[in-house]
Amino acid sequence: MVVVSHNRAAQFRRCLEALERAEARETFEVIAVDNGSTDGSAQLEEEFPRVRFIRLPKNFGLTKALNLGIRAAATEHILLLHEDTEVEPATVRVLTATLEAAPEAAAVCPLLVDASGNPAPQIGSLPPDDQYRPATPGAGPAPVTYPRGAALMVRTFFLRAMRQIDERYGQFGSDADLAQQVVRGNKKILLVPGARVLHHGREENTSLRRADMRIGRAVWLGKYQGFVAGLGARVGTVLDPLVHLQLGEVRYTIAGQKIDGTQE
Repeated sequence: MVVVSHNRAAQFRRCLEALERAEARETFEVIAVDNGSTDGSAQLEEEFPRVRFIRLPKNFGLTKALNLGIRAAATEHILLLHEDTEVEPATVRVLTATLEAAPEAAAVCPLLVDASGNPAPQIGSLPPDDQYRPATPGAGPAPVTYPRGAALMVRTFFLRAMRQIDERYGQFGSDADLAQQVVRGNKKILLVPGARVLHHGREENTSLRRADMRIGRAVWLGKYQGFVAGLGARVGTVLDPLVHLQLGEVRYTIAGQKIDGTQE
C-alpha cells in the first residue's frame, strides 16, 4: 500500500500506527512517501522499521508522489491511502479478499466513517464538483461510480495499464480521473461495507483549496469532454471567483497554483 504525506506528521503517525495494527500485517508492504516535509515527518522512519520510506527532497505534488510509490510497489493490489485515515484491523484483509473474488472489479473501497462511526462524505459524481455524500452501505459489496480517493485498493495491472496517475491534478481530481478510467475500461469499483476506514478529512475551505478544485475540474473536463469544455472550465476558474470578488482565488487560478505547492 502507498501513503503520501506532506507536513502532517501527527496524522501520518496515526495512519501508520493503524496499519501496524492491521491483521496479517506481515503479508503486505507499506510504502510511505514523505513529500518533502519540513515538520519532522522524516523522523517517523525510526519509529516504523517495517515501513518502507521514500523521502523526497521537496514537495513534488500529490500525484507525482503517488506515482513514485506505485512504481516502487511489487504487489497484485495497491491500497492508496491519504495520511488523514486510520484503517480498522480487518480492513486490508477484507478488501483484498473482495477484490480477489471479483474479476469484474478494477478496484474496491472501504466505507469511510467519521469519529463517531457514522458514514463520512465519500461518494461523488462525474464530472467532479467537490460535493460528496455519505455512502449508504448495504449487506455486501456494491458498485459505486466515484468514491473519494482517501482509501482505494486498485489492481496493480490496471494502474500499470494507465501508465501513471495524471500529474496535472493537484489534491483534487486524480481520484475522479481514476474512476473515469474504470468506467472506460468497463470495470467496476466495489464499496465494501465490511471494511471501514476512519477519515478525519479537512474542514478548511481556503482560496487555494477552491482554486485547486477548479483547476482539477478543468483538467478532467478537457480530458474527457473535449478541448472546448476544458477551455470553458479553465476560463471559468478565473471569471467565477472574479465575479464574486474572491481575489485571492483569482490569483491562484491565473497562476495555476495548486494546493500541493505545484503549478499547472
